[in-house]
Order: sequence, then C-alpha cells, then structure tokens
Amino acid sequence: QVQLVESGGGLVQAGGSLRLSCAASGGSVNSYRMGWFRQAPGKERLFVAAIAWSGASTNYADSVKGRFTISRDNAKNTVYLQMNSLKPEDTAVYYCAAQPRGVWGSWGQGTQVTVSS
Repeated sequence: QVQLVESGGGLVQAGGSLRLSCAASGGSVNSYRMGWFRQAPGKERLFVAAIAWSGASTNYADSVKGRFTISRDNAKNTVYLQMNSLKPEDTAVYYCAAQPRGVWGSWGQGTQVTVSS
C-alpha cells in the first residue's frame, strides 16, 4: 500500500525542460522499483521510465532515451523525472507508479505536461 503524488507538470515550449517529482509514502516504498508512465488524450497509457530500488539500474522507452532521466532519492521518498528537449508529442498526463514484487500496483493521480510548438 503505497500512496504517490506527482507534481511539476506544466506548459513549456518545444525544446524546453521540466522536472517531475513523485512523493511516496506508505509501505516499504524504498524497496520498490518505481516508474513513470504517460497517457495522451484518446491513447493508451505507455511506459516511460523505471528505476530499481537502489537506483543502480534504469530503463527507458525508446521515444525518450537520451532526453529523459529517472532518478530517486530514498532519503526523501521521492522519484524524479528530468525531461529535456521536450517535443509536442511528449504532451500527456504523466503518472508515477510503484512495482512491489514485479507488479505495477500503485499509481499517482497524474500531472499534466503540455509542450507547445
């Protein structure tokens, strides 16, 4: 049972940057793999990035490799997504998720990211 709250979304121009934050509480949150997903209007929710509990390994969707960086600060129970070189196609609601024992079982409420051309 993990509670997740995303923040940091907003409106930026193409080529700009944003940093999303996910504040986590409850459960053994620092032992969970954490991830970010996004969903554009009328489209399915897609994987963006994930990070192991230790931060030693990360995974990214091909569409964001080289532009986005996921990180975590276990002392603050917070996961971040640094987004650089943003494109209009990055526009979506971004969700934070926790993966206890291999299942994406907890989700935040989402934060809107809009990238204008």
